[in-house]
Amino acid sequence: MDVIIPDWADAPANIGALSTLRRGGVSRGPYDDGAGGGGLNLGIHVGDRPDDVLQNRALLQALLPAAPAWLSQIHGATVVDAASVMNAPEADASITTQRGVVCAILTADCLPVLFCDASGRVVGAAHAGWRGLANGVLANTVARMQDEGADDISAWLGPAIGPQRFEVGEDVLSAFAVPNAASEEAFKSVAGRPGKYLADIYRLARIMLAQAGVKRVHGGGFCTVDERRFYSYRRDRVTGRMASLIWIK
Repeated sequence: MDVIIPDWADAPANIGALSTLRRGGVSRGPYDDGAGGGGLNLGIHVGDRPDDVLQNRALLQALLPAAPAWLSQIHGATVVDAASVMNAPEADASITTQRGVVCAILTADCLPVLFCDASGRVVGAAHAGWRGLANGVLANTVARMQDEGADDISAWLGPAIGPQRFEVGEDVLSAFAVPNAASEEAFKSVAGRPGKYLADIYRLARIMLAQAGVKRVHGGGFCTVDERRFYSYRRDRVTGRMASLIWIK
């Protein structure tokens, strides 16, 4: 199975983290790997065969200390304790202080953000699509970690839609720029298309994280639309989901 291990110099040695790719599972088209092989779709809700998804999740779990604490993501800003997650609650982020508990986020263009503190005592994962970003999911995750004693938090930005591919309208620009003028720098007008903008979701996340006190941010160099090794909802519409996961060893 192919995975991305975050290039995250600030993460303590007792932190485990990874993001999955499209390759290495058993899902068939349109959830396959795009090259004639099985896809590692981990989303149970996207129309894939349930048995295939469960087999993919079992393949992933072989790399982890425990089953991931899966969430029912709704593009909101609710944060839960991964150690007490049961029956996939409606939430878009989780945190934990317990060893072996795996925080997990599913994405296919939205931004996964992984967090840890310098002491390796608290970790978290957030699903940051534009709605979640605008609603404060990153700040909420940082606050919950701080409530559990986290200090000197750093973050890693996983695979998401790139800044040359994320075309949005006035509604998205207003959702950020009206309450937070600094966010306007993450939008560029599309030539010849009034009211259309290219949004840089990585820059938006860095702005939100800086405002929440997180200064050390890594990752952010991917584009799920351009790189076929990733699932992309914007590119393919019917597609699978990748996972970004973090835990304390």
